[in-house]
Amino acid sequence: MTISGQEEPLVRVLYDESRRDLREPGRPRPVRLYVWEPRDPVAVPAPLVVISHGSGGSGSDMGWLVHPLVESGFRVAALDHHGNNFVDGYEPEGFLHVWEQPRDITFALDALAREQPLGPVGAAGFSMGGYTVAALAGARIDPQVLLGIAMGAAPMPALPEFPDALDALLKKYSELELLSALESAAADLSDPRIQAVFQVAPGIGRFLTPESLRTVRVPVEIRWAGADTISPYEEDTRPYLEHIPTADGCSAGPDVRHEDFIGPDPAAVRLRVGKEVTAFFVQHLA
Repeated sequence: MTISGQEEPLVRVLYDESRRDLREPGRPRPVRLYVWEPRDPVAVPAPLVVISHGSGGSGSDMGWLVHPLVESGFRVAALDHHGNNFVDGYEPEGFLHVWEQPRDITFALDALAREQPLGPVGAAGFSMGGYTVAALAGARIDPQVLLGIAMGAAPMPALPEFPDALDALLKKYSELELLSALESAAADLSDPRIQAVFQVAPGIGRFLTPESLRTVRVPVEIRWAGADTISPYEEDTRPYLEHIPTADGCSAGPDVRHEDFIGPDPAAVRLRVGKEVTAFFVQHLA
């Protein structure tokens, strides 16, 4: 994808041998990686920002975050999270086993570090990707909350791209298998290489433990959508803002919707937030 004269990213699929493919259990988990190199690095090695997309999205569709960073001298890597991207299609685990997404980023960083030294590393994420990057800084899920949803004792949040995800998951796995998977939900997924985090309209905040959020020590900046009905402020942004000691942020606008951060056209709010993300990482990584 070329935007505003930007070069195409290097695209490749890596395979995590420690986890399985959701469609073919005998194969390793695929992690598609898009890497943009800066023409004029701000430093050598260039600081790296990893980007996590929202539910049903793709790293290839995050140009509004990618290109301001690349133009400012950052190296940028975006991912496709297996089972939760429009390139390969959807699987219920991709939407509900959200703790696998931070592991995708750590796996990708390990692979990139084997190829060349990494500069300072930051992480930015939209929607579910906002949870993903917070988990890399120490946020942890409360598995009891997820268990309540699985058992029908608590409401399932909206998943517009896969509204029947929970039913599909319950048909695919036995109760014992689901309970075993939930044991992984509360794991510490922090990555010490992450030095700063930017969340845009973050999701999953209602599922996180305040205790884990209080352990976050890296700078965290947040932008939320004032008219968001997918990841509402009270349920999904306030927990990050109130419990993370280093968190700061503001609304992207009272009339901004979650959907305004999605789509091919460069909406004004995306252009503005993309510049704010870049300024944040210039301050903390460059």
